Amino acid sequence: MKYVIIGNSTAGIATIEAIRSVDKKGTITVISSENRHCYGRPTISYYLKGDIGREQMYYRDAEFYIRNGVTLLSGKTAEKIDASRKEVVLSDGKKIAYDKLLVATGSRPFMPKIDGAEKVKIYSFMTYDDMLALDAAIAKDKNVLVIGAGLIGLKCVEGILQRVKSVTVVDLADRVLPSVLDCEGAAFVQSKLEGKGVKFVLDDCVVSLAENCAMLKSGQKITFDILVMAAGVAANIELVKAAGGACNRGIIIDAHGKTSIPDVYAAGDCAEGFDSSIGQNRVLALLPNAYLQGECAGKNMAGKDCVFDKAIPMNAVGFFGLHVLSAGIYDGECVSEVTVERYKKLFIKGNKLVGFILIGKIERAGIYTSLIRDGVDLRTVDKDLLMKAPQLLIFSKETRVQKLAVRV
Repeated sequence: MKYVIIGNSTAGIATIEAIRSVDKKGTITVISSENRHCYGRPTISYYLKGDIGREQMYYRDAEFYIRNGVTLLSGKTAEKIDASRKEVVLSDGKKIAYDKLLVATGSRPFMPKIDGAEKVKIYSFMTYDDMLALDAAIAKDKNVLVIGAGLIGLKCVEGILQRVKSVTVVDLADRVLPSVLDCEGAAFVQSKLEGKGVKFVLDDCVVSLAENCAMLKSGQKITFDILVMAAGVAANIELVKAAGGACNRGIIIDAHGKTSIPDVYAAGDCAEGFDSSIGQNRVLALLPNAYLQGECAGKNMAGKDCVFDKAIPMNAVGFFGLHVLSAGIYDGECVSEVTVERYKKLFIKGNKLVGFILIGKIERAGIYTSLIRDGVDLRTVDKDLLMKAPQLLIFSKETRVQKLAVRV
């Protein structure tokens, strides 16, 4: 069996590991446009901040590919999928034949149309090379403007704040982390970041750029030395779309990770799979889901029958030691505990936990995630323990055995 994987990040690595758990002999070829082995994309902020060195950024060591019998084609770009011939055509004209193909092409920075943008040097913050470019540019006398108060923008802020003169963040939304937190939770995080010296301009947007100056819709002007664009991402769907595969905002996949093209699978930030929290397909560009999608696809590519239909929105991130965890949707009855140092909300609907937000003190959030994924009826759990100190004992003995496979 000839396996080919386009992409060398989390989903691709998970697929390799899953294939090898089933098929020890098939050939695996990985096509990677980046000229290095797999690294953890979230670590680029920690490198800039000085918390880790470059060797600590790698998601798997360099010997991973050798141990798993993988041919890694670094610095190579896939130009076309020829589904009729079952070949991937590279930019240099080389053709790679496959029996099973995984597309894990990820996403790219979304660049909004801004007058004058072509005249300004704009940095991104998604890849290793983005990190190197920004690392070379920042200095103690530099004022930085970050467009975007989402996860990527705020992780960039964390990485550079202590190495520059100032950082200002602009976002069209009325709060930070708008796709992750509710209004109260966002205000909690914003306050903590402002305490570190970050300046925010929210509910506003950049409409034009000139050299070292951004004009906002409100009329405000912000001067800067460095501009970082973190306004969102767009899934890299072009290869599959050009090959005739079904796509919306992402490459449409079923619960097995299959696209509409025979023997072609997709996983990670480029894929649009089933979100069990809302009961429909959508892109969930999140590391845990990328791994689980890749794992499922890899097993199916190797001949197993594996289903992943419990994806949920889930975030685990930290800013200057402030931990933020969230999952699911924020609908239904809200049970909360909010203090100066801690923010905790559980969302309950139809006797089921459908979402949670934890900021500050984090304790056994995996219990909450299991409740959401498994759709556990809360009438079978101890609700007092659920809010105060989540632990396995909140479940009935029957639930612990049947749903969580816990030995009692």
